[in-house]
Amino acid sequence: MRKSRMALALASAFPIVLGYTFTGAAPAFAQPAEPSYAPVKELGVVTITGGQPTSLPTQIPTTIEGVTREQIEHSINATDSEDALKYLPSLLVRKRYIGDYNHAVLSTRASGTGNPARSMVFADGILLSNYLGNGPTNAPRWMLVTPEEIERVDVLYGPFSAAYAGNSVGAVVDYVTRMPTQFEAHGKVSFQHQPFDLYGTNATYAGKQVSASVGNKSGDWSWFLNFSKTDSEGQPLTFPTRLVSTGTVGNAGTPVTGAVPGNNRSNQPWYLLGTATQYHTQQDHIKAKIAYDFSPTVRAAYTLGWWHNESEGRPTSYLRDANGNAVYSGTVNINGRSFALAPTDFNVSNENLTHFMHGLSVKSHTKGVFDWEVAASLYDYQTDTLRAATVALPAALHGGAGRIANSKGTGWNTLAAKGTWRPDGVLGAHIVDFGLQRDSYRLRTVENATTNWINGNAGARNQAFNGDTQLLGLWAQDTWKIAPQWKAVLGARAERWSASNGQTGNASTTLSHPERNETYFSPKAAVAWQASDLWVLKASTGRAVRMPTVAELYQGGISGSGTLINNDPSLRPEKSWTTELTAERDMGNGLLRLTAFFERTKDALYSQTNVLVTPNVTNVQNVDAIRTKGLELSYQAANVFVRGLELGSSLTWTDSKITRNDKFPASVGKWQPRIPEWRATAVATYRPDATWSYTLGARYSGKQYSTLDNSDVNGFAYQGASRYFTTDVRVRYQITQQVSAAVGIHNLNNYRFWNFHPYPQRTYMAELKVSL
Repeated sequence: MRKSRMALALASAFPIVLGYTFTGAAPAFAQPAEPSYAPVKELGVVTITGGQPTSLPTQIPTTIEGVTREQIEHSINATDSEDALKYLPSLLVRKRYIGDYNHAVLSTRASGTGNPARSMVFADGILLSNYLGNGPTNAPRWMLVTPEEIERVDVLYGPFSAAYAGNSVGAVVDYVTRMPTQFEAHGKVSFQHQPFDLYGTNATYAGKQVSASVGNKSGDWSWFLNFSKTDSEGQPLTFPTRLVSTGTVGNAGTPVTGAVPGNNRSNQPWYLLGTATQYHTQQDHIKAKIAYDFSPTVRAAYTLGWWHNESEGRPTSYLRDANGNAVYSGTVNINGRSFALAPTDFNVSNENLTHFMHGLSVKSHTKGVFDWEVAASLYDYQTDTLRAATVALPAALHGGAGRIANSKGTGWNTLAAKGTWRPDGVLGAHIVDFGLQRDSYRLRTVENATTNWINGNAGARNQAFNGDTQLLGLWAQDTWKIAPQWKAVLGARAERWSASNGQTGNASTTLSHPERNETYFSPKAAVAWQASDLWVLKASTGRAVRMPTVAELYQGGISGSGTLINNDPSLRPEKSWTTELTAERDMGNGLLRLTAFFERTKDALYSQTNVLVTPNVTNVQNVDAIRTKGLELSYQAANVFVRGLELGSSLTWTDSKITRNDKFPASVGKWQPRIPEWRATAVATYRPDATWSYTLGARYSGKQYSTLDNSDVNGFAYQGASRYFTTDVRVRYQITQQVSAAVGIHNLNNYRFWNFHPYPQRTYMAELKVSL
């Protein structure tokens, strides 16, 4: 097996490792021999030779990215686990503030931040993606992994492995967390500080985090315990507004000042009246892992994750009456136009969430003729309560009428059995992987009125949504070494999807929906050719079927006549064909990759207005066809120009257009929402010696839209989606062998940019870490 000439050099290069996954970093400027944990590259395929195994199918010759624990520590201001993906090509996590627990969705090459169901996120093989819905509130459960416990992160681009459901159409992300081989203990404390200036807000928001972990291995037993706490104040996220044109000309209402004039995302003049959502969140996380080796080749492992969150959403009015008092309700007069304020314009809310994650697996790793694995996981909304006022401020701060949304009993569980058959041994011509999976999702949400939104009991029902979906998958794929310079993977996945127990209810009526059962087949193929010692050429193609989520099917409303108005239980699944062509060149001290990717999707799921019916209906509907094509260029290298300078960079061009949409013809020929034409990342880390590291990173995204008809031409406004260019810096100092400190600045150039909500402005960070 041919070892890459640059494996050792890239072991310390940050962060984009195309076709490689590193299980550990080489000692600083280590010289002669490749360490035992170095990756082996053959025909564009990754083989992990040590450390915790990834759940990704590393034998598939397609684009796989990776970032290691050491790279994260030196080069990323990581306050949450999703920050590890920050500089990987074509990926974006819509993280609005530190500890963002309900909107940090993942965007990939051909899927925007409104489509989190088109990617998969795992931690040690346990599903973190939230397929109860496909909106911003259905972000992966990133908080069940802390940056300190990450050993590395691996990313598989595209639906090219039969081992994954159609949600893999964008990317599959797997966090590999620490499992000790000897006693170890770690502690970390960090602080964040964000001055924020936007519209009528000029304030400072802060956060602090503390974490500790300890683990050991003794004989056949190993264990790891991690605790973390986050106390974070985010910047304002929403803003009550009124279009100038909707105001009634005259003298009616209380004259007020302070309204901020501006243009909305469609360039219509409006007033911004204040802030409506500014979160203060306090989160606690505990992760316990235990493993037992029945033999040198069979291990059982159990993971328990507990996450608790208490958050407050508080508003601020910009409006002031003649005496300088804040105005939150009633009829107001702004520059000769009167506007009525609703009690919920300045919304007040409290959330109390406790979620549990369980994972159990037993697997063999003989690397012989046959290996097997059985794994199960459970994610449970033990407590999930939102309380919000329906009376106006300032009275609402002391109680009063409100609503309670309760999602207790919601969650998902998975069960999988898989095997690997090597009829001719690990170096033989064929390696056959196969498996059987079952994933089940359960949505239970009820909203009740209450006489006291702070601590009152639930009263009459306002609305309720129930539903279950289940996916059974049977898959197999054969990695076939056709010749010394050729390798191919042929695979297929058969799936049986069902939806049941669907109910949509309002205060007095409940509609039950019929059960559905459907079957789909998804072939996969990939091939790699070692054209020379320096060049590898690869091609991959695969079909992906992304099933509708429970919320897309059942979470809606009922009209006065008893018909559905916001959801459609007959939605068809998305069906995509994705292809990528890749050329990789070994540059000696780095790797250069060029990938062309193509995707055609039928029946894409988007919220839109159906203009074919009267009256028009707006809900989640099937968009007939979307076509995406693009190019992705990536380069990373170590010791660039000077010894110790590591460079990673990427540039992505994408053309993603709606090609057919009979229900909303105005969208045909327009850009798919939240997919910019140009994206780029660059990060440089200079490590002159074993104690200091200096990092400068940058990210760019071009113009994008949030609407299907691209009518939101003004991205630099509340509810808009703007282009951006941001830079980050980080300096880390290894004080002693056990103690390190780091300072950093996120959004150094203080760029003001939007993805419906405003992103953070310049944020200062400092951290201290101790490891034993």
